[in-house]
Amino acid sequence: MARGSRSRGEKRMRFSKLYTYAACVRPGGGTTDEVPAGGGPGFSRVVFCNTPEKHFQQPATKYKSNYVSTTKYNLITFLPKALFEQFRRVANLYFLLAAAISLTPVAPYSAASLIAPLVFVVGVSMIKEAVEDSRRFTQDQEINNRKIKVHSGQGKFEARAWKKLRVGDVVKVEKDQFFPADLLMLSSAYPDGICYVETMNLDGETNLKLKRSLERTIELDEDAEFGQFHADMNCEDPNPSLYTFIGNITIEGETLSLGPQQILLRDSKLRNTQYVYGVVVFSGHDTKVMQNSTDVPSKRSRIERKMDKIIYFLFGVLVMISIIGAVVFGVRTKNDMPDWWYLEPTDVDIYNDPNNAAASSLLQLITSLILYGYLIPISLYVSIEVVKVLQAMFINQDLTMYHAESDTPARARTSNLNEELGQVDTILSDKTGTLTCNQMEFLKCSIAGVSYGRGITEVEKATAKRLGKDIKDLDEYDEDSSHEGEVRGVELSAKAHIKGYNFKDERITNGAWVNEPNPDVILQFFRILAVCHTAIPEEDESTGSVSYEAESPDEAAFVIAAREFGFEFSKRTQNTVLVREFDPSSGSQVEREYKVLNLLEFNSTRKRMSVVVKDENDQIFVMCKGADSVIYERLGKSGKAFAESTKGHLATYGEAGLRTLALSYRKMEEAEYTEWNAIFLKAKTTVGADRDAMLDSASELIEKDLILVGATAVEDKLQAGVPECIDRLALAGLKIWVLTGDKQETAINIGFACSLLREGMKQIIVSLDNAEVRAAEEFGDKDSIAKVSKESITQQLMIGQQQVDLERNNADVVFALIIDGKSLIFALDDGLKEKLLHLATNCASVICCRVSPKQKAMITRLVKEGTGKTCLGIGDGANDVGMIQEADIGIGISGVEGMQAVMASDFAIAQFRYLERLLIVHGHWCYKRIALMICYFFYKNITFGLTLFYYQAFSTFSGQTVYNDWYMSLFNVFFTSLPVIALGVFEQDVSPRILMQFPALYQQGPQNLMFGWSRIFGWMINGLYSSVMAFVFNRLAISYIAFRSDGKVPGLEAMGAIMYTCIVWVVNVQLVLALSYFTWMQHVAIWGSIALWYIFLLIYGNIDPVQSTTAYKVLTEVIAPSPMFWLITVLTTLGCILPYFVFTSYRRTFYPQDHHIIQEIRHLQKHVTDPEMWKRERKKGVRRTSVGMTAHVEHRVSSMQSDLRFGQHLGGSDNSSNVFSPDRNRDNNHV
Repeated sequence: MARGSRSRGEKRMRFSKLYTYAACVRPGGGTTDEVPAGGGPGFSRVVFCNTPEKHFQQPATKYKSNYVSTTKYNLITFLPKALFEQFRRVANLYFLLAAAISLTPVAPYSAASLIAPLVFVVGVSMIKEAVEDSRRFTQDQEINNRKIKVHSGQGKFEARAWKKLRVGDVVKVEKDQFFPADLLMLSSAYPDGICYVETMNLDGETNLKLKRSLERTIELDEDAEFGQFHADMNCEDPNPSLYTFIGNITIEGETLSLGPQQILLRDSKLRNTQYVYGVVVFSGHDTKVMQNSTDVPSKRSRIERKMDKIIYFLFGVLVMISIIGAVVFGVRTKNDMPDWWYLEPTDVDIYNDPNNAAASSLLQLITSLILYGYLIPISLYVSIEVVKVLQAMFINQDLTMYHAESDTPARARTSNLNEELGQVDTILSDKTGTLTCNQMEFLKCSIAGVSYGRGITEVEKATAKRLGKDIKDLDEYDEDSSHEGEVRGVELSAKAHIKGYNFKDERITNGAWVNEPNPDVILQFFRILAVCHTAIPEEDESTGSVSYEAESPDEAAFVIAAREFGFEFSKRTQNTVLVREFDPSSGSQVEREYKVLNLLEFNSTRKRMSVVVKDENDQIFVMCKGADSVIYERLGKSGKAFAESTKGHLATYGEAGLRTLALSYRKMEEAEYTEWNAIFLKAKTTVGADRDAMLDSASELIEKDLILVGATAVEDKLQAGVPECIDRLALAGLKIWVLTGDKQETAINIGFACSLLREGMKQIIVSLDNAEVRAAEEFGDKDSIAKVSKESITQQLMIGQQQVDLERNNADVVFALIIDGKSLIFALDDGLKEKLLHLATNCASVICCRVSPKQKAMITRLVKEGTGKTCLGIGDGANDVGMIQEADIGIGISGVEGMQAVMASDFAIAQFRYLERLLIVHGHWCYKRIALMICYFFYKNITFGLTLFYYQAFSTFSGQTVYNDWYMSLFNVFFTSLPVIALGVFEQDVSPRILMQFPALYQQGPQNLMFGWSRIFGWMINGLYSSVMAFVFNRLAISYIAFRSDGKVPGLEAMGAIMYTCIVWVVNVQLVLALSYFTWMQHVAIWGSIALWYIFLLIYGNIDPVQSTTAYKVLTEVIAPSPMFWLITVLTTLGCILPYFVFTSYRRTFYPQDHHIIQEIRHLQKHVTDPEMWKRERKKGVRRTSVGMTAHVEHRVSSMQSDLRFGQHLGGSDNSSNVFSPDRNRDNNHV
């Protein structure tokens, strides 16, 4: 059955990240029941393949089960852990203590009225936690109960739940099934022992990976053959590294090395393969995917942290007034109580004993601490959570941030940081895939010292525009490529654009390369492109065409280019590569086979990859491609014939914004290869932490004396809208840093293309490419090199700072800092990082090139901690995860490099250009909404809570409350909660279109104008005034004015209901004055809350007086029939809001803020009737910036005007007439 299913699959051969194709066999001892010797610390795991019961016989090999739980709680831990999480919040802890005290006689309220709101608030949060965790539990159960075929003995397989798998079990995974654990692949349905794996759940990448079994186990491809199979395995201990694996397996005395290509990871899926057999190596929480499931770093917004300080301040106020009340109560109890005959001072208890006033005062303090608790809003946290979730929903549903091509909307992956989006000061951005498309096109190349390719890059077009040139004047301008749609017409459809290939040069295309001066070198160049890679060919059976899946867009572009040059990589088997080459002698295509002996993979440390191949003439070649700096270091004396000319071409390509690699090779003799391969195999079969170092050392032995043949240049185009987005963000006052792994020239030219750099900007370049460092490197002493390098960096930073300081008062002179990763090694040391930050923050643009992922995170931490301002990290690849997690806000872009950046991010977008709307619109709104919401929350609670204090002072701090218990309990929960939630969700100071036209409005967030201490205390003072006004006016009106028709004044129950009604009206009408934007939902929330109070009072007041107590019939029989009640309500409301109204009117008239002016202009339709005024205001609505297209244009105009004035000063019209000529402008730029 297996063999019959292979014919079609044999045409699809793939591989991934292999060290070697040669069999790696080493003599070893036979299999015994004893535990084989481990590989030392970190490499001690022993697996008995197909005999899992052995693991339970010895304590050292009892491994975890395959049961997996991702829940935060279980039935036993839910209650204690969830309660702990809730009462970590200081407000909740305070109300818990208050609720406990309410069960004692000192409580001023009934226990139910205090406990009910606390239970509601805490309960809602706990229910939310329980629902979220139950979903995780359900998902876990579904996964744990999935079925998989497991070898049960005698060559028979039976279905078993994932959770019952054990280490050592042999399993059979069928097509489209997930792997239940980390498996060692033994064989597959393909005769070559390969299989296709989808790793989207691990790293988000959609391209299929190829895994392969050892040659020794390929024949284990039927159920019956596992009846007698046994093997022992030594390998690394559980760890989170997805892309590495070190181990050995011993089968019948043969020891074979294992690598990541034989490991099938849990949660990846089998694709395009009928079945595979594998043995469980890691199970359950030992699997690599579970080892990677760490918690995302906890982030809190600045507003939330400041809110905690406000709560601490209010708690201090609460304690202070409680102490005041307790002291006054103690003094009066001791001095005046004996004279208050109506209180029966002879019959007293400890609560009011004149002879023990200290104890009475202490008990009164406890009572007051509970009584004035309404200064601290119990529902604040819940309301903010609700508002932030709704804000996140609006972000997710914003169609202007929806990318139709990839069907990707914006995603708020957390709602905790919504308001932080409106306070960003610095953006730290990756380049490749973030500013650019990460869709590579082969555009140019240098072969044998000759540059080929006539394409024009986006950077070159931007450069030409910058210099005032017409792109038609460029030497390499290709009219056909620029005007294909106009010139070729029908021909365009006949020859469609080839993705990954945009090369045009008739000198080497269509076989014309045989007529070039060095055809043998060109032939070797094309062969390296076709053979030295890890791409996978796929042949379409219906059309016969071949497509490729590669691990990177660059590699796909190289293989496609080789095919277009006539060297088509067509097939890969276990240890061969087939290439259809153009044969110069016959002039036709011939198929050549190259035996792949070894593959030395690319990584960020090596910065190169090599293959060792044997051709049909039994000649052995080492083909190597990598970064030019790495390749040049390994060139032999006879391999530098084209080094200088190629180096010049590489510099030119870098200036054009192209990504470059150098290509080289060398021949090896059979004896040399045999000797080296023995060293390499020894390194491969080593189980230990130094295995990778040994492999790198072995690679160094063969990657030397290389012969340079040329270099490739691929273009990564800017994403659509990137320059415009950067310009808008710059006009909003944001600083933008670019952190990239590209070389300096490429990074600089991309900076020009996206307007981060411009002509006239002085560049401060910090680099170790100088004579002093080179002289130290010649001696090879590492300590000496480090010392000289650090001194050089120190000096360069000091000189750069001096340049900035000299021009500090000259606004027309701006600086850009460019620094590479090698320099950052020293610049990020403790002694220099402050100088680096000081210089960088004084520069308009900062570009860090050749940086590693770790350096990206270190720079982000330096900016975040050094400036104390909000920084945002944005990237699209796995190398950006550290930066994204380190930043205050992490933005992931779903791009070509997979979804790891998105999975680590706080917010996800499809394109960089959507960042401007996310920040300038949603960030601005969320910041102002949350800021106003919190200020208003404290205002209304101060207004309400202080009336309790005033009544206590009026009643000699007796502990008597003026309000019914349930009035107070429901104040925050029902009668004032909906309006504040509507504020947080729907408030808009100006429309999205206006925000984009006036980007400087965004600076209200970074400058914290809406949540500074002056504004917070202003709202508190407003609350203080409103509370005084409400209490005093009600007290005077009710006590000294006839309330009923019979001339009687109202009692305590009526006074409480009237004053409470006034408070409800005051705080809701105050909100009306604070809002700038109304929808029907806000009207319903505000006026509905007021109506809800009357409805509640009506219903509650008609309940049995045992339950309703002081509220019984108070509305229908006491206050509603009295005209005085309605008059007091109106007058109190007007009196309380009048100062705010006057202050707001005064400020808007004489000291308006930016949004006030725009609101007035829009309201008066001035943008229609007086467009000139609108234009003037728009000019004011942008921040002065030194980067972006706007700054570029302004500088260009300023330069032209200076030249014009200079020409007129010379008195010659001829001089001034050439001011706008391209040549004149170019010369000025060079100056």
